[in-house]
Amino acid sequence: MKITAVEPIGISEAKAQEIAVQLAKHNLEFQCYRDRKEDAATLVERMKDANVVIVSNIKIGADVLSQCPNLKLLDVAFTGLDHIDLDYCKAHDIKVVNASGYATQGVAELVIGLMIDVYRHITALDADTRQSGTRNNFLGRELRGKRVGIVGTGAIGARTAQLLQCFGCEVVAWSRSQRQEVLNMGVSYLPLEELMRTSDIISLHVPLTAETHHLISRELLALCKPTAVLINTARGNVVDMDALAEALRDGKLAGAGIDVFEKEPPLATDHPLLLAPNCVVVPHVGYATREAFDDRIDIVINNIYRELNINALV
Repeated sequence: MKITAVEPIGISEAKAQEIAVQLAKHNLEFQCYRDRKEDAATLVERMKDANVVIVSNIKIGADVLSQCPNLKLLDVAFTGLDHIDLDYCKAHDIKVVNASGYATQGVAELVIGLMIDVYRHITALDADTRQSGTRNNFLGRELRGKRVGIVGTGAIGARTAQLLQCFGCEVVAWSRSQRQEVLNMGVSYLPLEELMRTSDIISLHVPLTAETHHLISRELLALCKPTAVLINTARGNVVDMDALAEALRDGKLAGAGIDVFEKEPPLATDHPLLLAPNCVVVPHVGYATREAFDDRIDIVINNIYRELNINALV
C-alpha cells in the first residue's frame, strides 16, 4: 500500500524518514514530497498511484480525484475540509479524515493577540515609533470587563472562551448546538442577533458551509455597537467582507482583526480590508506554530493507523 504526502506539511526531512521507517514495519510505503505545488497536473502526478494521500489546505477537486483510481483515504492535515470535493469523495468511496484539534491552542492564542492589537494599536504604533512618532495622546482599551461573543463553540471557540475568562471578560456564545462543557464554564448562549447587538468583541469560530457562508451579513453587522470589534480566524467567507470594510470605513464598527480571507493570500492590493481603518490583517497564520505542526503530524499518522486497523504508532 502506498501513502503519499503531496507536500512537506511542516515536517523535517529527518521526521519524514522516521515516519517512513515506522510505516515500513507494516509493509506501508511512504513518500513525502519536499515542495508544495498546487497545480492540478502536479497533484495528479503525485497522487495517481497512491492509496492514501496526505494534504493540508491545497484544493483537491474532482479534476484531480478522478485521475487517482487507487485512492481510498484522504488524510487532511488541516481542520477545515471546505477545500476538498467531499461530494466526489462520498460518491467514490474515498474516506476523508482531518487533523481536528492540532491547532486549537494556536488559533485561540492568535485570537487574543488580534484583540489586543486592535485595542492597543500595537502594529500601528510600532510603525509610528519607527518613524520618530510618539503616543500622541492615544489611549487603548483593556479586555478586562468586556463582553465577548463567541460565534461557534467547537474546540477552538471553547478554548478561546476559557482564555478570555482569564482576562476578566464576560463570555457569551451562539452556536448551532449548545455544549454542556461550555455551559459549565458559565458561558450563556444567546440568539445571534442579541450577541451581535450586545457584545464588545465578536470572535468567529464556525466552519464554512452553505449555511454559514456570509453568516455575518451586512444586516448583522448593522446591529453592532459602533465601539465593537470583530475577529475572524475561522473562514473568510463566513463574513461579508465588503460589508465589513464599509462598516469600518463608516465608523459603524471600531475595528477588526482578520486572519482568513475569501482565498489564501497574497491579497489583491485593492482588497477592501486593506483600505479599512483599524483593521489588523495577517496571512492565515492561526494554525502555524511549531507546537501545532508537531502535534499535527502525530494526528495525521495515527489517522492512517486507525483507518487501517493498526493498533498504535510504533
